[in-house]
Amino acid sequence: MSIPVIRDVLFVCFMINFGLLLWWFCMFIFAHDLIYKMHSRWFKISAEKFDAIHYAGIACYKIGIFFFNVVPFFALQVVGD
Repeated sequence: MSIPVIRDVLFVCFMINFGLLLWWFCMFIFAHDLIYKMHSRWFKISAEKFDAIHYAGIACYKIGIFFFNVVPFFALQVVGD
């Protein structure tokens, strides 16, 4: 596999992952009560803990996107063809 192909794959992976992150964030902001109500039926959890868990999950996912997609993409940009 050549470097340009890997760069393209990393860029597509970044776009997909960023789209999922954006979807998660929008659902958390705009459908918070619905999601909390659904999860509180299954687990006994306070709203504060629910928010903290989602905030930490979003942060970890964002860091993962950065380290597994963005950093290798820019490293391959520097290396070139």
